[in-house]
Amino acid sequence: MRILHTSDWHVGRTVRGRSRADEHRAVLAEIAGIAHEREVDLILVAGDQFDTAAPSAESEAIVYRALLDLAATGAHVVVLAGNHDNPRRWAAVRPLLELGNVHLADRIVRPDQGGVLDLPTPSGEVARVALIPFLSQRSIVTGDQLMAHDAAQQASTYADRARRIIAALTADFGSGDTVDVVVGHLTVASGEPVLGGGERQAHTIFDYVVPPQAFPSTAHYVALGHLHLPHRIPGPAPTWYCGSPLHLDFGEADRGAKQVLLVEAAPDTPAKVEGIDLTAGRRMRTVRGSVDQVLARGRDLDDDYVRVLLEEAPRPGLADEVRDALPQAVDVSVVRPVDDDAATSADDVPFDADALRQSPVALFGEYLVDQGVEDPRLDKLFAELLDETARPDDEDGAGDASTGRTEPSRSAGGGR
Repeated sequence: MRILHTSDWHVGRTVRGRSRADEHRAVLAEIAGIAHEREVDLILVAGDQFDTAAPSAESEAIVYRALLDLAATGAHVVVLAGNHDNPRRWAAVRPLLELGNVHLADRIVRPDQGGVLDLPTPSGEVARVALIPFLSQRSIVTGDQLMAHDAAQQASTYADRARRIIAALTADFGSGDTVDVVVGHLTVASGEPVLGGGERQAHTIFDYVVPPQAFPSTAHYVALGHLHLPHRIPGPAPTWYCGSPLHLDFGEADRGAKQVLLVEAAPDTPAKVEGIDLTAGRRMRTVRGSVDQVLARGRDLDDDYVRVLLEEAPRPGLADEVRDALPQAVDVSVVRPVDDDAATSADDVPFDADALRQSPVALFGEYLVDQGVEDPRLDKLFAELLDETARPDDEDGAGDASTGRTEPSRSAGGGR
């Protein structure tokens, strides 16, 4: 049996406001082409198909088209709801997708109610697939109760509850006549720094970590989504993240090619996993140096999205100068090179309360000096803006003449 593992499409993601819709169409078409060429029997899409719970019509069209293209290869397609997806939206379209041989799990259910699928393949083998969509801290209590038939112990940790749910869903693994697979959208413990910057940190902290020992050794393969870099998790079962098909954040730059994973397994044969590099989509690069150095490297950057870190003294118009010369630069910022000899720890600098009693203009001037900015126009502009904010409002009488300060106006709605 051949299984294709993909996840974390994040359709709808932009780069500093720039649409990536065409990139997503191209890479998802590439994945469908791989599935067709390699004649896969089962395709696992392990969550976060969308980047937001309220996707645009364009994003929905891209995702649904991609799922139908995958199903058109003749393979069973299994899809999970991830933490970026809206389970209710998935539940609404599930009946339509099932007409196209797309099996959708928007929530945890018992094995006999669709939590485990037995999917026959043309070769006569059967894939037994346990489905674990994303479990929030709140929903995992309900899921645990559902599996246990009684009230869950409130003192249980997230990991304990996840173990019980996984155990219930995989209780029939190891029969010897099926290929047993778990597909989940989870954070599974690993010693490697694999967060690329694209994941929601609140859903990857230790409260959400599930140990790899939660998956039984009887599983032929555990297909995970949620983390964006492809890697294996050591454990009793072959456990893999396939990663996202596009570079989604500059934190993922220079971390290798994006992939899908091709898995070959039989009831009596251990899984063999092959990474297949994806070529569609633009890469992300970070370039650091002076303006001249950055522009000199521009000819080698192709159409990559570029983050520019300038080692220059700040000046007005600097970022625009770089963007004009490098249209693919989506993020331009100024950094100062570290001078090890002059570097001083903040803990070594005594706190000076009197210095904070200076006027705002004087403090702003000190900040500019500290940043190496020498432009008197900025001091003047700051003083003018400060004066405008402190000027009494003659129309509504909100000003306080004794202090020169204005109170926030409370218009209809009372917001600040």
